[in-house]
Amino acid sequence: MENPGAWNNTAVQEFILEGFPTAQHLEKVLFLLHLLAYLASVMGNSLIITITWADRRLHTPMYFFLSTFSFCECSFITTVIPKLLTIFLLGKHTISFAGCFTQAFAFLFSGATIFFLLAVLSLDRYLAICKPLHYPTIMNPKMCVLLVTACFFLGFVLMVVPVVKLSQLCFCGPNVIPHFFCDFGPLANLSCSENRSIQTLFFNLVFFLLFTSFLMTVIAYSNIVITIVHLPSAKERQKAFSTCSSHLVVLSLMYGSCVFIYVKPKQRSRLDSNREAALVNTVMTPLLNPVIYTLRNKQVHRALRDALSRVKLQK
Repeated sequence: MENPGAWNNTAVQEFILEGFPTAQHLEKVLFLLHLLAYLASVMGNSLIITITWADRRLHTPMYFFLSTFSFCECSFITTVIPKLLTIFLLGKHTISFAGCFTQAFAFLFSGATIFFLLAVLSLDRYLAICKPLHYPTIMNPKMCVLLVTACFFLGFVLMVVPVVKLSQLCFCGPNVIPHFFCDFGPLANLSCSENRSIQTLFFNLVFFLLFTSFLMTVIAYSNIVITIVHLPSAKERQKAFSTCSSHLVVLSLMYGSCVFIYVKPKQRSRLDSNREAALVNTVMTPLLNPVIYTLRNKQVHRALRDALSRVKLQK
């Protein structure tokens, strides 16, 4: 992704991340809160990955997708939060030109992959609940690996082109990014080259990503709800609806914040409000996902208890 020739032709050698200038008096408190949220999110998602691969009972398509999802969540939050913590603690707002575009690509790539994985998770649940007899045949190990590979491939292809094109433009100043990380919109607004075509390309790619993954998710959950309604037991219906509603809360937060940030015209006029929406996307949802998708699950509880029992016996 590097293009040293393009970087040498620009006057800007580093950017300044503005962070949250209105909350400078709360930097130490914000540092502690974001550090705790980051550690909780990384530990929760790492626990899911570890327990999934350690317990043979969790070697199923759903947990394979969930462990991959957790890995992407860890990558997603790690691209942004450590730099934000250095801003809060050390006041170090600068980031190199190369580092800024690397962060932008890593953030967008992991985020795009997450949305495709959400669609795959919805498809997996649809097949398991609505087509239980065909599920083992369709979701075989080869198909699972293929679907995950496709998610990463699509995420990479969709995001690498606009980020590389943007990095090749001229940046002659100013170099202050009104955000707490290097995102596409704020970077595009700092370029002194004509970039309307690149912004249009990025808008169309993000719209395609969100629309296709959202459509797949809506279709899958609509069929799941129809199936749940016809369940004979009221207890089973209540349990299924409880699980679905939890999933839909997370999906609403993720899709809502991304639509607010990216799928709208006139990026420049709403950059300040983007920061709050981005915080929801980068801090809140990665923290909620382990709890809602996996840690409430009885199978995971059983696997955790067994793992703790084995540790105690070894001592």
